[in-house]
Amino acid sequence: MKHIVTVQHTQSVHHTNGMVGSWTDWDLTETGKKQADNIGKRLGDEFTGKDVVIYSSDLKRARQTAETIAKYIGSEPVFRQELRERNLGKCCGKSVKWLRENIECPEKTVDDRLFSDGESRRDAWKRLLPFYEEVMANDKENIIIVSHGDLLSIWNAMYLGMTVEAYYQVDIHGPAGGVSHMIVDDDGKHRVRHINDMSYII
Repeated sequence: MKHIVTVQHTQSVHHTNGMVGSWTDWDLTETGKKQADNIGKRLGDEFTGKDVVIYSSDLKRARQTAETIAKYIGSEPVFRQELRERNLGKCCGKSVKWLRENIECPEKTVDDRLFSDGESRRDAWKRLLPFYEEVMANDKENIIIVSHGDLLSIWNAMYLGMTVEAYYQVDIHGPAGGVSHMIVDDDGKHRVRHINDMSYII
């Protein structure tokens, strides 16, 4: 059996100042730091006495969330660029208002790019897929993954056996601080115990 917990990084400065997240590097807010600490305490209790590997995006807001959780798990995070948020190209460093007013290509398919130098959702899928396959194939039984909203929505689709083309038909996208528990049984069946549980941040 494999127990996978995904954590969407907690409240970041870009959630409060109207700026784009994507590949820009934002710190957690004070609220976000408290939320990450609460998640860490809860997961620490749930994984007491178990070996856990923690993977995290290397962007600062995810890194800070993972490092806080790690204090309660007793395992150093492994930082992976594959877990970064989707790259939105030239709008990084701009406001959300600027993004909305300057979209080059509305996203109607998984191959559309909001900005020509950014990633489409297919691009992000292809970036994440080798990591997903690595996690599913390794012998680790308890895994925590800290990432971002867009990337975790793609993870959710992969885990449920969807194709990338089906992304716009089913999109499981959670809020900051959402915690999901996924169980892969010995027979290979993929179960979801909780999805985007917000009780962890309280």
